[in-house]
Amino acid sequence: MKKDTLKITGMTCAACAARIEKVVGKVEGVDQISVNLATEKAVVTYHPETTKLEDIKSRIEKAGYGALDIEEKKIVDEDKLRKEKEIKTLWTKFTVSAVFAVPLLYFAMGSMIWWLRFPIPEIVDPMQFPLNYAILQIVLTLPIVAAGYRFYTVGYHAIISRSPNMDSLIAMGTTAAIVYSLYSVYQISIGNFGAVEGLYFETAGVIITLILLGKSLEAVSKGRTSEAIKKLMGLAPKTAVVLRDGKEYEVPIDEVEIGHVILVKPGEKIPVDGVVLEGNTSIDESMLTGESIPIEKKAGDPVYAASINKNGMIKFQATKVGGDTALAQIIKLVEEAQGSKAPIAQMADIVSGYFVPIVFVIAVVAFLAWFISGESLVFSLTIFIAILVIACPCALGLATPTAIMVGTGKGAEYGILIKGGEALETTHKINTIIFDKTGTITAGKPEVTDVVTVEGIERNQLIQIAASAEKGSEHPLGEAIVKAAEKEELELSDLDQFKAIPGHGIEVEIKGNVVLLGNKKLMNESSISLEALQAESDRLADEGKTPMYIAINHKIAGIIAVADVVKESSAKAIEKLQSMGLEVVMITGDNEKTARAIAKQVGIQQVLAEVLPQDKSNEVKKLQTANKKVAMVGDGINDAPALAQADIGIAIGSGTDVAMESADIVLMRSDLMDVPTAIQLSKSTIKNIKENLFWAFGYNVIGIPIAAGLLHLFGGPLLNPIFAAAAMSLSSVSVLTNALRLKRFKPYK
Repeated sequence: MKKDTLKITGMTCAACAARIEKVVGKVEGVDQISVNLATEKAVVTYHPETTKLEDIKSRIEKAGYGALDIEEKKIVDEDKLRKEKEIKTLWTKFTVSAVFAVPLLYFAMGSMIWWLRFPIPEIVDPMQFPLNYAILQIVLTLPIVAAGYRFYTVGYHAIISRSPNMDSLIAMGTTAAIVYSLYSVYQISIGNFGAVEGLYFETAGVIITLILLGKSLEAVSKGRTSEAIKKLMGLAPKTAVVLRDGKEYEVPIDEVEIGHVILVKPGEKIPVDGVVLEGNTSIDESMLTGESIPIEKKAGDPVYAASINKNGMIKFQATKVGGDTALAQIIKLVEEAQGSKAPIAQMADIVSGYFVPIVFVIAVVAFLAWFISGESLVFSLTIFIAILVIACPCALGLATPTAIMVGTGKGAEYGILIKGGEALETTHKINTIIFDKTGTITAGKPEVTDVVTVEGIERNQLIQIAASAEKGSEHPLGEAIVKAAEKEELELSDLDQFKAIPGHGIEVEIKGNVVLLGNKKLMNESSISLEALQAESDRLADEGKTPMYIAINHKIAGIIAVADVVKESSAKAIEKLQSMGLEVVMITGDNEKTARAIAKQVGIQQVLAEVLPQDKSNEVKKLQTANKKVAMVGDGINDAPALAQADIGIAIGSGTDVAMESADIVLMRSDLMDVPTAIQLSKSTIKNIKENLFWAFGYNVIGIPIAAGLLHLFGGPLLNPIFAAAAMSLSSVSVLTNALRLKRFKPYK
């Protein structure tokens, strides 16, 4: 099975997207196809042994659309230039049509608007020289039709292919107006001057002009929906300074290979991912994590493409280049999310597929009904044109994808990577959140929290002795003690002897003193009394901390307590989630006592302790069987099965692991405050989609009956096709404008 993304050109409405899906879906070997009108992309999953990508592209082209390959190394400037060219072309077409439509409307309507009484030159006065008047209208209409020629080429091709779209509606409506007007011109030429009232050239001309205006505004708005991805793509530097034989060479970014040594000076961007070889600096990684505080870097630390070197010069070795860098993975993830469809979009897709043919039927039936009832051909034709022009599925097709594009882009700005429309939609339904403890609620790195000493022993003296004993240790608890000594800038002593006692601790000799460091079992087996520190020991255990006992020359000297400390944001995030009405659960492999102590610190009541990694997914399943929509928040490694089992898997992870398959959402900053933000962003996006769909459906539900003459039936006005065209164009722009309101979304503080 293979998955490819194609750039689709020539789509104008949701019916086009539905047509491509239908045509390609019938190709043998194609498993699935999803076409997104807003991003103009098609994601095709197919069996390469059965069908080739060229065959799929050929089918799309036969249906009347263009299909282009999307290269892995996409150059953002090219995409930007193509979009700018498209917008410029549309504005030019609109300007040309407007230049001719304004005088056309002036000559056609000026003499009829009695309260304005526009003066019309005598030579083209419809009362005196009707043929001159008609020929002038033809001359003014031809450039407008030429500017909107694509409506006719695409629209009629779609009708011939038995898949009419929005262009078909416009082409049919304006053609009907022009053909009837040409017949009236013929009548005038043979002496029937009364036929001058049957000229509808201005209707066709103004309709095309207004729709070109709507298309131009739509193109500008669509460009703004993908600003987030453009910002990300524009972050990557274009060149890198590579060191070869001690000399500096500036090369294009595409020529950098894994293993190259790269020099980065203060203020410059990191060109690719790598590991620092020389130098110390601080790097702004906000583009990757959303975290504004620069991170200190030294030899051995990782650096990421597009992050900014703030103050020191460094040399680093390239480890990931091109499409493998963390930034490229983020861009790919956001692009895939923006191109995906939410389940809510399926309803709009189904409606769009049947919409245009149904509108054709309604228009014909309404035309015949009014004509048979005794109304004139002109009246019936007005009804026919108004229905075809007002009923456009554009707004319907743009309602969902535009909101998803803005929503996922906004998430990426804050380091919240949402992996698709389905994840975005499901998140707002979540009512239960399970947090893994280690590395999620806690920092995942043990730290020294308490130092208790007996009389005669100084605090720093105890840390110094313990750290000297543990300095060669790889045990996390021992490392925590060594780090505490480094923080206090204590000088460590050399060991005379070292002996590890598995499951108990260590025995060392420092400057002639025998030091025992370990758990209670080690002290008991060495017959060392702990009575003096019993109360403190019990208190520390109750707080979920691990006491490390230190004895010097077989006498207890003190306790150093080590614990995996709670992240600063954990309690605040959990409080926020509970205030939003969500049930919060903590799951851990730790013992009940430690787990309860941590849960108490962050305000969680429900605790699942002593759960093995492989059993975490079963605990998620149990909650789901109780009809709960469950989100699992974990570090994405040992929590992978539970993340996959949950309705929404949220992975806490840095930019190095953004493509975790098991998670639906990746929190780049590892900040739990991003969990309520992700849920709120989902709710805001779904609310926006529902608003868009309401207006898109509502517009057509109200617009079509009015265009069909419902108000006129009860003595009201008839809808002029020109106003129908204006309403149709504005409907798409209003949906896009509403989607762009999501750009104002602000995360929780």
